[in-house]
Amino acid sequence: MMLTLAQRAAVVAEALTWVGTPYHHYGRVKGVGVDCATLLACVYENSGVSGPIDIPAYSPQWHINRVEEKYTDFIRQFADEISGDPQPGDIVVWRFHNTYSHGGIVVSWPKIVHAFVNIGCFVDDALANEQLCTVTERTALSGQPRPLKYFSMRS
Repeated sequence: MMLTLAQRAAVVAEALTWVGTPYHHYGRVKGVGVDCATLLACVYENSGVSGPIDIPAYSPQWHINRVEEKYTDFIRQFADEISGDPQPGDIVVWRFHNTYSHGGIVVSWPKIVHAFVNIGCFVDDALANEQLCTVTERTALSGQPRPLKYFSMRS
């Protein structure tokens, strides 16, 4: 079952409280440190949409030299992939290097909240951010639109 409007509003409200939190790999403390994966877990837990979400330890560079879809496999444990434009409270994930390895929470598409290395947690426009829109790393997809997927939490 998909999220209700009240649950979606709670997710968005919680996500916005994380804005300004510095980036810290595997961090889970609002105002102190968070990464893009732990942000998702903390927001859905704190908004009451899910119980505790355990994230197995991972290297901050796993996506560069691996092809296993660890990020989307993790998300699929509690969310379903959807087509079409995402709704508030949904998840958007992008492919960086070899795998889908970066995600954010939709506020109102294309407005998202996500945590980026050297920037921290912030509100962004997913269609205006060049790093999110175009493959900039040296791969076969360089210069092409960056692949992305959408997911919606199960309630």
